[in-house]
This record gives sequence, structure tokens and C-alpha cells, in this order.
Amino acid sequence: TGESEMGHIQLSRSADLVVVAPASADLLAKMAAGMADDLATTLLLATDKEVLVAPAMNVRMWTHPATVANLETLLRRGVSVVGPEAGPMACGEFGPGRLAEPPAILEAIVARLDGDRALAGRHVVVTSGPTHEPIDPVRYIANRSSGKQGHAIAAALARRGARVTLVSGPVTLADPAGVAVVRVETALEMRAAVLAALPADAAVFCAAVADWRVEAQGRKIKKTGAPPALALVENPDILAEVSLLAGQRPRLVVGFAAETGDLVAQATAKRARKGCDWIVANDVGAGTDIMGGAENEVVLITGEGAEPWPRAGKDAVADRLAERISGIFQ
Repeated sequence: TGESEMGHIQLSRSADLVVVAPASADLLAKMAAGMADDLATTLLLATDKEVLVAPAMNVRMWTHPATVANLETLLRRGVSVVGPEAGPMACGEFGPGRLAEPPAILEAIVARLDGDRALAGRHVVVTSGPTHEPIDPVRYIANRSSGKQGHAIAAALARRGARVTLVSGPVTLADPAGVAVVRVETALEMRAAVLAALPADAAVFCAAVADWRVEAQGRKIKKTGAPPALALVENPDILAEVSLLAGQRPRLVVGFAAETGDLVAQATAKRARKGCDWIVANDVGAGTDIMGGAENEVVLITGEGAEPWPRAGKDAVADRLAERISGIFQ
């Protein structure tokens, strides 16, 4: 019939955006393999429009290496992803794999149909949140980072059309719509995830990565009357490593500097020391309510000097930074 022969072409031409919700493990595999054995997969293969998928499947299927590889293939081809969310499933298991809630899917759709798309076709890696460095199976070293600023930056970049890989330490925030999230615990895991996500057009290092890790004990440290002696090992400097990469260095590398005094001087020195292009510096001293709060007050350090930004909500700071990043690629 005309529908079976030409329906996929007509549908792909009339759409502004192709949304696949729910996207099963089987459908993701077919998309990655370029199969076209029904109307849906034929349309997806024929379309020249942006594709947004909302995965939904059992947690074991979602974390299976085949599904992970298929999703990585689709992300490299420019397919956007919203969700999945973590929670209880119909099969009785708990974990990531639940279909994103309708408001999250709608937000991802609106972001792709309405607004600045200056970063379409660009890949940006963003780090966010703290790292947890284990002392023993019970305790760990951490910091006060909430991940709010990094997650807001990832969302703002995605709204401008970027394919965003968000490498996140342990946070309690929802995943930003349309962003591929890689969850890590430690600095070593964050480094590995960042390097695996490259190449990228830009990288924004907003995470508060622990400078030191502990030679972790295999068993819980017991009270013995005297405080334990912790042997500390320096963590890798992810920002400096990526800034100095040969061949795979992103065109734009942005670092963050949380300081407690001489903000501009310390951030300027950090920019030179790390070899990055920009530093976003903020004062996290007592009384600023920056770490964990809803607002931020930053100074953007570039090769042209220091640019103070007024105190604003972290979403507004993220939008302004995303706008500046967009300008680099226009």
C-alpha cells in the first residue's frame, strides 16, 4: 500500500522532531544497527530530523553492555536521550530504567523546538557534584558540593542543542532532560569517565573533585583509643590532564575555582597553571551560602582578564555561561 511504501518518508518529512517514548532495549538495538523492519524503524532510518528517545526497560537490560554500547552509538550520531529514571519497576526490581515522567519528556521536547540551537552538533562534557573517597567500607571523605551548578550547566547546554555527557558524582538531583548521565563515586572513576567520553568540542569541569584519596581499608576501622593514621594519596588532576591532551583536547576547556580569598588572583594563577581556557571562580567563604545554595556569584577569568558577574540563581549563571560557550562555536 501507499502507507507501507511511502508512509515513513511522509512522516519523516512532516515532523519537526521525532520522539520515541518508550524506547525499548530492542528498539535501541535496531536503531544502532540501522535496521528497518517495520514502520517505526523505517521512519527512524529515513528521517533527517532530530531524534529524542526516552528509554524504558528492566534495570538489568539498561545496564547490559550491549545496551550501553548501543546508546553510546546513538549518542555519537546525535540522538538525544531523556531519562530513564530510577525507581521501582513492574518486574519487582529497583533501579534505573523507568520511563521518564511526562513533564521531563515535555521539557526535553520544548527545549529542542523552542530556543537557541547554536550548539547543535556539538558534544560537551560536563562534570558535576562531589567525589566520595572511601576510608573503609563505611566511611568516606567528601565535600559540600551539591551538583546544582554543574547540573544546571548541563541542562543549559542541552537546551542550546549540544549533545551533553554529564559525569556526576554522588548527588540527590534529578538528571537534566536530554542529557546522558554517567554516575561515578571517586575521582579515579570520574577521570576514567571523562576520558572515555572524549572527544568533545568543549569540556566544563564544575565538579568538586577531592584532591586526595585514602589508601582504603578492606574492613571497617575500629576504635582503638587513638585516632587512625590515614595515608593520603594525591588524586589525578583531571582539568590539567584534559587541558594538556595532545590530539583529543577539546576546543574549549572551562574549569571552576572555589576559593576563600584573593579570588581573581588565585583563579588567574589556576588558569595559567592548569592550561585551561577559562576559569569560573567563586568565593565559597563563610557566609556566602554558595556551596549547596540556590545562588552563585562568579568571576569569569579568560585570556582577556576578569569579568565579574552579579549574584544570581544557579540556573541563570548556567544560562549565561552556556551563552558564552555558544559564542565560541558560532
